[in-house]
Amino acid sequence: MRKLFTAFALLVLLAACNGKSNKNATPAAASGIDYSQVAIPAFNADSAYQFVADQVAFGFRTPNTVAQSRCADYLASQMRRWCDTVIVQDFPATLWDGTTVRGKNIIASIEAPAASGTGKRLLLAAHWDSRLWADHDEDKDNHRKPIPGANDGASGVGVLMEMARIISVQRPSVSIDFIFFDVEDQGCPEWADTYVEDSWCKGSQYWSRNPHMPYYTAVYGVLLDMVGTQQPRYTKEEISRQFAGNVMNKMWTAAAALGYDKVFENRDTDPILDDHYYVNRLANIPMIDIVQNSHGISFFKHWHTVNDDLDHIDKNTLRITAEVVLKTIYGDYGTK
Repeated sequence: MRKLFTAFALLVLLAACNGKSNKNATPAAASGIDYSQVAIPAFNADSAYQFVADQVAFGFRTPNTVAQSRCADYLASQMRRWCDTVIVQDFPATLWDGTTVRGKNIIASIEAPAASGTGKRLLLAAHWDSRLWADHDEDKDNHRKPIPGANDGASGVGVLMEMARIISVQRPSVSIDFIFFDVEDQGCPEWADTYVEDSWCKGSQYWSRNPHMPYYTAVYGVLLDMVGTQQPRYTKEEISRQFAGNVMNKMWTAAAALGYDKVFENRDTDPILDDHYYVNRLANIPMIDIVQNSHGISFFKHWHTVNDDLDHIDKNTLRITAEVVLKTIYGDYGTK
């Protein structure tokens, strides 16, 4: 099953850390901050939804396709409207079956006001590709068909695009880098009946080994994945807790203060193999994963099916997710 670690894999993960911590000191959970009173720019859920719809309208954003190229151009063009710099990082990737493809990581930066003087950076990320195979669909005839990827991919990117738009106007005292990772969702399909190590998250693997600027670092990172479902539920996923527990606690505290504790559930859950794993392990940046975790099923009902479409995107969920991240950022780094 995609992205789910076994207990054994987690032990291997932790052993590989060799007792070393991230080179960036993870901020302690904020104390004494009334997040309900932290001023943030107004998040427009309609705008975020439109950004999701725009991506889906290109068709299946799978590697080596016209839709991939056109959507990458769209993402870069939109981010140039609000960001100080935009880089398209082209990279090679080999899929689980040996197929060679090209990926495009979209990297956009909003610099803090010069007067802020912090010199610090935050990293916000999501993946923008859609999966080649609907291998979790109830209809086996669909297992080799691509998915629309409205929630699994486009939702996180749509939220970050709207965040970039509003942050560019009301800048916090910290620089923010947005990365849209490509070729995240092309790991081994279930019908292949095989396992190929590191077949997922090709874009984050490449960027973590080849950052867009020398010696890049960030205080912490936040990954958004599948953040548009109509029944949102985010839990404290194990890799996030191990590498960036204080960041996660801080964000969950902000969610509770905003009355979103039923969405950001204070529950520890199993590790998930996602882009944050490689950012933590390879780039040594403490990053948490805000990812849908439905009760009793795999992520959400339409995960890796042909029904992961716009009919199942909830604007309110996009807004709730963004507000918690924004409250945390502006709580830490208010405007100067």
